[in-house]
Amino acid sequence: MARDRFGVMACSVARTANIVADPWTLLVLRDLFLGLTRFDQFTRDLGIATNVLTDRLTTLVDAGVVVRRPYQDNPVRHDYHLTEAGKELYGVVVSLLAWGDRHLAPDGPPLRLHHTTCDHPATPVVTCSHCGGELHVDDVTPLPGPGGRHAPGTRVIAELLTEQPPA
Repeated sequence: MARDRFGVMACSVARTANIVADPWTLLVLRDLFLGLTRFDQFTRDLGIATNVLTDRLTTLVDAGVVVRRPYQDNPVRHDYHLTEAGKELYGVVVSLLAWGDRHLAPDGPPLRLHHTTCDHPATPVVTCSHCGGELHVDDVTPLPGPGGRHAPGTRVIAELLTEQPPA
């Protein structure tokens, strides 16, 4: 299945993955969250090829996750800033960071988060928007949503959620 087909699946995970589920893209997002904004900062920090970085930044700009702003006229140079939609990906990136810290950092976390609101170290967790309780796979039941459909990439899931075999 071609990568661009993920964006048209009736699945929010697939649509989001179509934009951000590439290691370089996730690292660019991480760097944006850490305050880097300029092309040369990304290449220096990540050691990423300029054509690959250009492609990833273009994808993020086209998806409305990042905006490009000129900061120099001669030659024209741009920096990159997260949009509100981009800032909402913070939880995704720090959830990956927390999982990696638990399972892939034998010498300890390479980066620590400090919550300025309560002035304490923070470990990201996914919580229920209603009760604030931590969400775990064993405590959540998936139900069909209004945008779901029986289509490529979601056929079996749609059958499971609706308990109806395909027509």
